[in-house]
Amino acid sequence: MTVNGNPSDAFAADRAAMVEQQLRRRGIHDPRVLEAMGKVPRHEFVAASEQPEAYSDRPIIIGEQQTTSQPYIIAAMLQAAEIKPEDRALEIGAGSGYQTALLAELASQVFAVERHPALADAARQLLERLQYTNVTVVAGDGSLGLPQEAPFDVIIVSAAAPQIPAALLDQLAPEGRLVVPVGDSYQQILQLARKQADGIKTTPLEGCRFVPLIGEQGFRE
Repeated sequence: MTVNGNPSDAFAADRAAMVEQQLRRRGIHDPRVLEAMGKVPRHEFVAASEQPEAYSDRPIIIGEQQTTSQPYIIAAMLQAAEIKPEDRALEIGAGSGYQTALLAELASQVFAVERHPALADAARQLLERLQYTNVTVVAGDGSLGLPQEAPFDVIIVSAAAPQIPAALLDQLAPEGRLVVPVGDSYQQILQLARKQADGIKTTPLEGCRFVPLIGEQGFRE
């Protein structure tokens, strides 16, 4: 397997095992999600000291007291969003850029908002180095979305909100899908919201635990 043209990948076996053992066996069946998870080099998006654990079944701290989520949860969110190749996607909470890269594999154009400027800068540089040309990373309040680039077919929120931010619902295109963890700062339920002609339909997916979404329509700092 090559990763963005690089045939030398010491983590290829680890990544393949992650896809088979953590994802496929636990109900991730979308072939495009599985392919993307098998391609994107997760080890590039964590500190060198964490690389041996990059494909393990757990979140990994990435700095600024943030984490990149457990691979299964990321895959579950992407699968629930039903991303099509022509979709425009918005990610809230880019972190180190790992899920941003996955979205870039799945959608035509990706915008990612990260609250911490240092993380946003690092993610932008890494994604450029890995030759993801359909991604724009900005620093800002993710709870408010990115109205100047709306509407979006897909919005993925990688931080927990006390309720689904109205700003994000407003930025969904017709039939757009929003996946977001909703709850308190300790425990949440992953929610799928779909914008239909007769309003927003919300479906609970599964329990989860994310860092809080800090912002005007999230938790206060």
